[in-house]
Amino acid sequence: MPEISLASFVALSATFLAAGWVKGVTGMGLPTVAMGVLGAWLSPVVAASLLLIPSFVTNLWQMLAGPAAPRLWRRLWPMMAGIVLGTTLGAGLLVRADAAWSAAALGAALIAYACCALAMPRLSIAPRAERWLSPVAGALTGGITGVTGVFVIPAVPFLQSLNLEKDELVQALGLSFTLSTLAMAAGLLSHGALRMGQLGLSAYAILPALAGMWLGQRVRHRIAPKTFRLCFLLFLLLLGIELVSRPWR
Repeated sequence: MPEISLASFVALSATFLAAGWVKGVTGMGLPTVAMGVLGAWLSPVVAASLLLIPSFVTNLWQMLAGPAAPRLWRRLWPMMAGIVLGTTLGAGLLVRADAAWSAAALGAALIAYACCALAMPRLSIAPRAERWLSPVAGALTGGITGVTGVFVIPAVPFLQSLNLEKDELVQALGLSFTLSTLAMAAGLLSHGALRMGQLGLSAYAILPALAGMWLGQRVRHRIAPKTFRLCFLLFLLLLGIELVSRPWR
């Protein structure tokens, strides 16, 4: 691994511990929290590289934690194909873009996600519309992921609108996030943006991420879900505003 200061090592560990905790409580949020916090002191491309291994491991675990994975794959493969294509192509923008404007794009994605989750009612998509919306949602998610490193817009609202059972939704999110992570790795690798030192730190980040997930799962039933969700979304909103303001300072 590269040389890293004690303060940076502690900050990295705390970031993935907190991101894992959020994922343990809500079933999502590790890449969103990690990218948002790491993006405050690292370039987005470095932050995305550090996210790869812990995100892949935790999302693969989530994807396989139930019997619905094959059925979801058959239903959602057009969306997944769009995610892979959009992320792989969009990763080039993350590599070449100015760090401040990349962070601003990340902030805009966080603000959009928080505002949608706070203000928009739960939508429902008819099966006929799902057939053509699925690849569109996947491609848009892939493009936004490639530019910002965040996997949630519009994949999460789209999957929530399909009226899946709770456990199926958790697995569908895991499937979407797993493929987004693999596509991001392929995109960064194809543009020469992955370094062995970054992968070493990314592998280390599995430990605090899994510890945070374990802690989050233990406290999941002790926190009022609505209260936690509100605090989480407000945190993302404030973080997004801070990132968007960077190019103007």
